[in-house]
Amino acid sequence: MKFSEYTYTRPDFDSYQKDYLASVAQLQQATSLAEAKIAVDQLNTFRSAVDTAMNLASIRYSIDTNDSFYEKEDEWWNEYLPHFESLDFQFYQALLSSPVMTELKTAYPETLFLFAESRVKLFDEKLIPLFQKENQLASDYSKLIASAQIDFEGEIRNLPQMTPFAQSTDRDIRKKAAQATTAFFTENEAKFDAIYDEMVQVRDQIAKGLGFDNYVQFADVKMNRWDYDRSMIETYRKEILEKVVPEAQKLYNRQKDRNQLDHMYNYDLSLVYPSGNAKPQGTPEELVDQAQTMYRELSPETGEFFDFMKEHDLLDLLSKKGKQSGGYCTYIADFQSPYIFANFNGTSGDVDVLTHEAGHAFQCFESRWIKEPEIVFPNFESCEIHSMSMEFIAWPWMDRFFKEQTAKYKFAHLGDALEFLPYGVLVDHFQQEVYQHPQWTPEQRKACWRELEKQYCPERDYSQIPDLDRGLFWYRQGHIFQSPFYYIDYTLAQVCAFQFWKRFQVDHDETAWSDYLAICQVGGTKTFLEILEIAHLRSPFEEGALDDTIAAVADYLAAVPETQLD
Repeated sequence: MKFSEYTYTRPDFDSYQKDYLASVAQLQQATSLAEAKIAVDQLNTFRSAVDTAMNLASIRYSIDTNDSFYEKEDEWWNEYLPHFESLDFQFYQALLSSPVMTELKTAYPETLFLFAESRVKLFDEKLIPLFQKENQLASDYSKLIASAQIDFEGEIRNLPQMTPFAQSTDRDIRKKAAQATTAFFTENEAKFDAIYDEMVQVRDQIAKGLGFDNYVQFADVKMNRWDYDRSMIETYRKEILEKVVPEAQKLYNRQKDRNQLDHMYNYDLSLVYPSGNAKPQGTPEELVDQAQTMYRELSPETGEFFDFMKEHDLLDLLSKKGKQSGGYCTYIADFQSPYIFANFNGTSGDVDVLTHEAGHAFQCFESRWIKEPEIVFPNFESCEIHSMSMEFIAWPWMDRFFKEQTAKYKFAHLGDALEFLPYGVLVDHFQQEVYQHPQWTPEQRKACWRELEKQYCPERDYSQIPDLDRGLFWYRQGHIFQSPFYYIDYTLAQVCAFQFWKRFQVDHDETAWSDYLAICQVGGTKTFLEILEIAHLRSPFEEGALDDTIAAVADYLAAVPETQLD
């Protein structure tokens, strides 16, 4: 069955609620493990069906935000999702108060109970109107981003389609592309400010309505940070500032010298080589075929996975009018199907999609045995280990995609991953400041962003584009609007993925693949630190782990002579 044949039906909430609450009552009344399991298993079936419908509607709306049918469905889900969450809240309460909970913990993964403990702290029926408003504001942001119609070089382009021009070897084109892209955000500045300002107020009200001091505390519970806390994140951010920013600046200085520039402005940062960045060779269809060959050669498991993705048309990769920006992987539970969404634009990022998002998709493909919808994927900092590590695991096959430009790709790929860490913690630091100061005006938020940006990303000289110098860059970072406090998880996972990079590409560790496969197969049934233990990786919070990991990457990059990068 092809994805286009996956049937979407809007749930009948009243009927669903009746059946759902009957099973919750059965769980509450169960006096034996057998009785309780029947109820929990039935509730898992109910919840997977709703999760499937929600994902189908969301995917199809993200593919075309101009589709009036799925736009209406998106609005319906924004309104009704909190009501479904209200039912799940009652399930979690019943699960945690079950007289046979000790026995249930022998039958279901511990993380289900940890998840339930988090979720009962995050919901109150009286806050449903605020949750509905938050959902709609996130959709408003997506639609605004997707509405970009930038007249550039004789064509109307959306934001992803502007990326190749940002990497042009012609400096004038790079500058004009940066100006044109920034103009979209400047022209819509009031709209972005209005959406985010309302988001901050709504989220602050939700957090305080549930007894938290601020939304930062709420978010750390929502993100299931079971193995670490906010103070550890703050220390980690400081270490990135002190230890990684200097290494990133060394790479930028090499880039400046390589490109023979007296000074680098922000629009120069995307061009890594004077001869042009490495670009994949082939049509999108040919790239997918190469990816299929790669995954068949990598392992039987990855071969089976990617064959399934192609056979069922579970990849939507081309950028087009009305399509949401960015990329993601999700899981359609009742069809046991991962789904990859992306916006190909002819840059190396196209190949990164076929490794990064495929890493997510492979993990949930291997975790299809898990019936609890909330733990098919692990928590975000663990999810991103699968995706970021797959980018490096795929290195031996990069010559199939980049031909003679392979060395350029690998150097830029690893260097960009290192340069990402300061930006990633900047996004987290900014959000913490914003939600600890919910009374701030839009101007104060922009000033805060720019102040922090100068600390973590001092290479960004916006003097040629004054609007960015006012602190507008973060408008384009969708996670800030739609997935608050997610971004630090990318950086934690990146530090772990660097360890897999070293094991696969430097040490040629024969146990690395079995460790990677093992953490894909446990899905979300383990916590972050448990997953690291299974993978034989060091925690980013462990003393010395960050120093050793960054040193390995920096030393490798420093040893690559410029003559190999022509």
